[in-house]
Amino acid sequence: MRGYVKRLTQKAEKLSKEQLLTLLDSVADENESLYSMLESLSTGLIIVNNDFVVIRNNTIAESRIPFTIHLDDMKLQNIPLWEGINDEEISDFLKECALKEITNSSEDFSIVTSGGSVRFVTITISPLMHNCDLCGKIILINDITEKRNQDVLLHRMENLANLTNLAAGMAHEIKNPLGAISIHIQLVQKAIKKARENKDILPPPKFVEDHIDIVNEEIEHLNKLVMDFLLAVRPVKANLELKEPDKLISALVDFLKPEFKKEGILLDFKESSSGKKIMLDEKLFRDVIMNLAQNALAAIKSRIQNESIPGYTPIFQIENSIRDNKFIIKIKDNGCGMSEETVSKIFEPYYTTKANGTGLGMTMVYKITKEFSGEILVDSKENEGTLFTLEYPIPQKGTKLLPSEN
Repeated sequence: MRGYVKRLTQKAEKLSKEQLLTLLDSVADENESLYSMLESLSTGLIIVNNDFVVIRNNTIAESRIPFTIHLDDMKLQNIPLWEGINDEEISDFLKECALKEITNSSEDFSIVTSGGSVRFVTITISPLMHNCDLCGKIILINDITEKRNQDVLLHRMENLANLTNLAAGMAHEIKNPLGAISIHIQLVQKAIKKARENKDILPPPKFVEDHIDIVNEEIEHLNKLVMDFLLAVRPVKANLELKEPDKLISALVDFLKPEFKKEGILLDFKESSSGKKIMLDEKLFRDVIMNLAQNALAAIKSRIQNESIPGYTPIFQIENSIRDNKFIIKIKDNGCGMSEETVSKIFEPYYTTKANGTGLGMTMVYKITKEFSGEILVDSKENEGTLFTLEYPIPQKGTKLLPSEN
């Protein structure tokens, strides 16, 4: 049809009125057909010129990302697209593409809706060509929320599969407190029975109280075990958003420095300087880094206390980098290290080498890392140190949060 119309327009002067009307009808039909196809797309589409002024769009585009002004109004006012978007990160992304003349780019964004929920979109920019010349950009906006939610659900199902191991560990852990409670109650019962048989003469001062104190301590211990167990089996409620790990870790390093400095430990941090974002829950991610940092601090202090090492400089390092579309975080210390047996069991529930440890800290680190679709590896040698490597996938098309369609 396009070639046919083009040939006819070249001969327009020679066409009769009836032929011109037929030509116009054909053009109108083709235009209506194209418009219907654009409106039928489940993908938001915005076409802009080289100045990023909107030329054409479909209706669904306005429901994909938050606008401060309708796209039809933007066409009339000739303002660049990014000035009408009510989201700083999306606006900055489009502005950067325009100013740097980027013709092919894609980013993922997470958007918090007016109802408080989170939606995810992928924004792709491609060149618009006409007669081999660049005349604008094609902007595609895909809603990938359901896919993200399915990924999260899959990880949560995998986590629940570990419930059996946790329950078995819990059963083992509560045996000792229950046994202690039973013994001390029996001792109190015997003392009371003996007192009754001996003309109600009471046992020595604090005899009963001492046993009751121990019973109360064991009850408190049991309560803590139950609370820790509930924490371990409860699904991780992650509010995933696109965040820059460099910025989050930098803030944590500033927070940790005084504590490490007080212990004479050098804290070294190297950013990736990539500006890359990954899907994280900021609070849970902070818990992971803090847990690993505190373990490193304890390992270094243990080595300092147990060894006299000439020229030993205690150091804790965090290094970020990018490799194979993954964001890599290496957390290293030169503390006391771990045995092969400890390394093999470190993520198992209730396994701990600390006198007052619950054995659930590293289990939670593992669960959270998996919730972020990441991997955690550990390499450690006794009296040398430990290296944890966290690997998180970088969204292939970048990410940020959306408004509710309700």
